[in-house]
Amino acid sequence: MQNKTKDFAFELKTINDDGTFTGYGSVFGVKDSYDEIVAPGAFAETLAAQKTAGTMPALLWQHRSGEPIGIYTSMEEDSIGLKLTGQLALKTARGAEAYELLKMKAISGLSIGFITREDAYDRLTGIRTLKKVDLWEVSLVTFPANEAARVQGVKGDAMTEREFERLLTQDAGFSRSQARQIISDGFKSLKATQDAGLDGMQELAEVLRKSTAFKR
Repeated sequence: MQNKTKDFAFELKTINDDGTFTGYGSVFGVKDSYDEIVAPGAFAETLAAQKTAGTMPALLWQHRSGEPIGIYTSMEEDSIGLKLTGQLALKTARGAEAYELLKMKAISGLSIGFITREDAYDRLTGIRTLKKVDLWEVSLVTFPANEAARVQGVKGDAMTEREFERLLTQDAGFSRSQARQIISDGFKSLKATQDAGLDGMQELAEVLRKSTAFKR
């Protein structure tokens, strides 16, 4: 099991004066740059479990667990994807900021944070289909790049090369080219380059402490 995030450009259907908005947190059948798609029904069980428990996935700012910016009042699957309605906390600084940025269309992305429960890999096409996930949160994000699906290793998991690349780019903030250099040439090679910087090295060290096994 791995904690993941997956970003989508989303069409903001409405943004009201009270801070409510609607949109899609995920769109079915859209292949991202890591050749992954979300299948219809992927959220069915997790949404049912949340409903039974009387809870909702968190509404966060940029996947920061310490920065909730409101709540989700409804969330369901339809023929398009994960349809949702959110309520921003306008009396908080971050919630008010998110509201203004949404109105200006300075923010145009939603990103889901989840754990994969069931998937399928097609060796012929190289596409991985996410068939069942546990949804933890849906964040408003600045850059809705569909190549921003990332991975954080969990103790006991063995990561593939592609998953390790996601870990480096998402959690350590390295570019894809830097991540590939780390994988192909090793950490010492990147350390010798001028574009890494001390902060990047410290972040990488922290990410590597969180990860467990790595296999090519």
